[in-house]
Amino acid sequence: MPTRNPTPLHPIERASRDELAALQLQRMQWSIAHAYNNVAHYKKSFDTKGVHPSDLKRLEDLSKFPFLVKSDLRDNYPFDMFAVPRANVARIHASSGTTGKPTVVGYTKNDIDTWADLMARSINASGGLAGDLIHVAYGYGLFTGGLGAHYGVERLGCTVIPMSGGQSEKQVQLITDFKPDLIMVTPSYCLALAEEFVRQGIDPATSSLAIGIFGAEPWTNAMRADIEKRMGIDAVDIYGLSEVMGPGVACECIDAKDGPVIWEDHFYPEIIDPITGDVLPDGSEGELVFTSLSREAMPVIRYRTRDLTRLLPPTARSMRRMTKITGRSDDMMIIRGVNVFPTQIEEIILKQPELAPHYLCEITRPQHLDELTIRVEVSPEHAAHGAEIRNVAAEQLANRIKELIGVSARIELVAPGGVERSLGKAKRVVDKRGK
Repeated sequence: MPTRNPTPLHPIERASRDELAALQLQRMQWSIAHAYNNVAHYKKSFDTKGVHPSDLKRLEDLSKFPFLVKSDLRDNYPFDMFAVPRANVARIHASSGTTGKPTVVGYTKNDIDTWADLMARSINASGGLAGDLIHVAYGYGLFTGGLGAHYGVERLGCTVIPMSGGQSEKQVQLITDFKPDLIMVTPSYCLALAEEFVRQGIDPATSSLAIGIFGAEPWTNAMRADIEKRMGIDAVDIYGLSEVMGPGVACECIDAKDGPVIWEDHFYPEIIDPITGDVLPDGSEGELVFTSLSREAMPVIRYRTRDLTRLLPPTARSMRRMTKITGRSDDMMIIRGVNVFPTQIEEIILKQPELAPHYLCEITRPQHLDELTIRVEVSPEHAAHGAEIRNVAAEQLANRIKELIGVSARIELVAPGGVERSLGKAKRVVDKRGK
């Protein structure tokens, strides 16, 4: 592995807030005018609200402009959100479309270059250096994770292993044989790989991996600690979403690990009240909203991500940080009037050594009242315990969920491997109400 001498920061990563704000305003004025002049949806929505790009005199004026939501992207499927001719679009990505039409995003060559630069910046902030060997286990294809990571690895001057997701046995073989320095993967699939190491008789903490860059799904600091212990690595959080660019919108710095730094020279963040839409001051928890500042093919103006977080002051870089995503406003379970996020349940599970971090929440309504069942695996170390000990563990989990979250849950403990593994983003909730 190369000597870990930090790469010098890009000047923008240590710019003053005044310098950064001046750049943001210049780029925001361009982006809003670019969207208004070239995308019919933006012209209509701006005109309906009575605002014009010339109304943006200060960064604070952004709050005058309407939000963009995912249904807007689906209503303009496939290419009507593009601000350049389709022939000038170098690449197209799309979401899975599991809840309707996929959301389509486009990139010019300049957009691809910016994305590669920001991914390289993110990998470097995570501790990656030119010459590193990096194993990419994010899915390739229309999903932005694999190719986004891939281009960033190459831009930083590293060697990429484009493994993609799945084939866990082969993943472990290549990690063992090729000896990569870093892995880029979803946190839930990393835990599946740790299990595969053990199945092959290998302690995952003895692998060559030193750093894992994890994203694409919410994960808790408790899961970070679990991954770091099992894998013997530093686990770093990367954030992104395809509608705004893909991975690399924000990334933690390995020397701080205090929340992803938002690359504010290309993405302007706001936190809003999810109900009223009002902009909240830094430090308040709410819904994250992004405005792109440099995207050519598909600018996004005030896109509601549905991710819940807080904006925090700069530390390792000159740009603001965000807390780890605690959940999504559209992933929230409402059980008998109580708001519940899967990450809250995950955090409680991870504090019980008898349990493994593999679980599924199932919501039903058999007698006109919501019922929550949590299927969770027993840890391999405790799988041989008798029924009495397992019953105690289940009762403890149910009691802690009731005490800390305020909902009653039926706990169903299953053997290791009893919860289906995901090759990408983990599925944590199955809602069977009304079915």
